[in-house]
Amino acid sequence: MVRAKADIETDEKNGAQTILVRELPFQVNKARLIEKIAELIKEKKIDGISALRDESDKDGMRIVIEVRRGESAEVLLNNLYAQTPMESAFGVNMVALVDGQPRLLNLKDILEAFIRHRRVVVNRRTVYELRKARDRAHLLEGLGVALGHIDAMIQIIKTSKDGAMAKQRLLAQTWTASAIEALQGLADHGLARPESLEREYGLQGHDYRLSPIQAQAILDLKLQRLTALEQQEIVEEYRGLLDKIRNYMDILSNPERLRQVIVDELEAMQGMFSEPRRTELRADAHEVQSEDLIPEEERVVTL
Repeated sequence: MVRAKADIETDEKNGAQTILVRELPFQVNKARLIEKIAELIKEKKIDGISALRDESDKDGMRIVIEVRRGESAEVLLNNLYAQTPMESAFGVNMVALVDGQPRLLNLKDILEAFIRHRRVVVNRRTVYELRKARDRAHLLEGLGVALGHIDAMIQIIKTSKDGAMAKQRLLAQTWTASAIEALQGLADHGLARPESLEREYGLQGHDYRLSPIQAQAILDLKLQRLTALEQQEIVEEYRGLLDKIRNYMDILSNPERLRQVIVDELEAMQGMFSEPRRTELRADAHEVQSEDLIPEEERVVTL
């Protein structure tokens, strides 16, 4: 059950009471609510209202209901709750598919299912990001080899009759691993090795064998990428990718890190979209009873 937030104000000078409605239940239209109250007044189903007006502005909602002198504001408010959408039931469908089976869940069950879902999503996303980072780092390793043996590679390309032959000669050549010394973190080079990379490519002891993807990237390399500035950008990108790969592997191997990623993302979403609570949660909420609709009056009993 959801209920509008209303306050009763009493004028200290004349004792007049006013009901001020500041919030309405979810999906209740303010204009239609005012029309409903006006209809009830006209049909004499609600008595005791001397004036009804909408004073809402940019600062918030404000429906003013003036109570006729001699009437009880509490009883009138209870009548409004009982006969208008100021109090209404808001239904929530708590049936969901869990492991392919429909189940009726409580709030705790839904939260647990959502957390399990987020674990799967974050895990799959991290695996994808790890694969993508390794593919890019592998490509940069090939460019690092090219930067270390640029003269030899230019000679191979110049003396080849076409691109296919140049690529084949680059693949057949064994390059010294020291050529990648500009790419700091070579000791971690295994982190950047794609899982699908065949064993014959990459670092072989102290030597390095280019893969077809690396060889093609070298052939596609523009001469302007050979400047000192471009070389530094390649080095920095490679270092950054190694840091990302370490982070991804830690998330995948450490359940606590995975949980923290979920928490951080939820807190970020909260910061972007959350708003202060507009309604009250009250433990003493109760439905309007028939006794609530009768004003208290003094009676003289004759025995």
